[in-house]
Amino acid sequence: MPLRIVFVDPELKFAGGEAQVLGLALALRAAGHEIILACDSRGVLWNRASAAGFPCHPLTVRNAVDLRAGLKLRAMLKRLACDVVHFHTARAHALAPFARGLGCAAVATRRMDYPPNRWFAPWLYNRAVDRVIAISSAVAQALAAAGVNPERITVIPSAVDCDRFAPAPTEERERARRALALAADEVVVGAVGALETRKGHRFLIEAIGQARAAGAALSCLIAGEGSQRATLAGIISSLGLDPWVRLLGALEDPRRLLAALDVFAMPSLSEGMGVALLEAMACGLPAVGSAAGGIVDSIEHEKTGFLVPPGDAPALARALTRLGADAELRRWLGAAARERVTSRFTFARMAVRTLELYRSCREHTR
Repeated sequence: MPLRIVFVDPELKFAGGEAQVLGLALALRAAGHEIILACDSRGVLWNRASAAGFPCHPLTVRNAVDLRAGLKLRAMLKRLACDVVHFHTARAHALAPFARGLGCAAVATRRMDYPPNRWFAPWLYNRAVDRVIAISSAVAQALAAAGVNPERITVIPSAVDCDRFAPAPTEERERARRALALAADEVVVGAVGALETRKGHRFLIEAIGQARAAGAALSCLIAGEGSQRATLAGIISSLGLDPWVRLLGALEDPRRLLAALDVFAMPSLSEGMGVALLEAMACGLPAVGSAAGGIVDSIEHEKTGFLVPPGDAPALARALTRLGADAELRRWLGAAARERVTSRFTFARMAVRTLELYRSCREHTR
């Protein structure tokens, strides 16, 4: 039986979480279910969801204790008579108590791999919602460490549109490399992510410097914006890496960069899952990532890429050097990475598992 499902995501920016919300909405609609979004009318999600044909209801959330927003959401849910309400961000989670007693199942998705508030989290995830989805085993462990009953936690990984993110044809790759002024034989490492301390970009820059000092002809392109941009630019300059390491800023479409790369790096110190990593793997790129957070759920060491200790620039340099020197290894690992993502991390698979959870929660609320 088709379900009527309300997604709650009041964020203004369109980050990785919002990409997951929209991708899941599309997959659930394709399976015959009705999806309605409660989101901020000023936000990017509102615009993209509306353009995709989803009904959107305005919901502005000013802070984590916005009583007015909670009452508005409760009235909205009563009017819509939905089967399931799914809370997708931290500010959305704070509104979950306002859905209690309405007869609809309530589910929350947690994307961060650090423990939530130890006072609020146990009540919220053990009582205010029926179940909580963790996007990786690391997120599930963080929830349990904060006092959430493990039986109420279901791990459903993030997903990738594997038709959109796919290995680039030769002509597209050549065009992408020309646009970035890359030599045909240049081995290029890339990273995509916010320029924040937890993303570990300084260790990637240091690793490139160490690899080059040891004779590896590697260059590096880093896409993203954030508070650490000036600091990272200073590190690049101080190490004399300006000709070989570039900060590209934010990219509207990361596929243009991924098409030009030979290796993808995710040197994060903490990471809920790492959708940018999954997108790169779907494009057939071998990956080097920190053995941190949800990255260990994505990369199989020496099967789809390499895992290195977080914050360990020498280990990262060794892994990048090995990949840089062996084109056949890059090809083999990249193909395996693509196969892993297409078999485990698609929106269709996410939708099936999420629907199973919804139906289980519906049975529980009856």
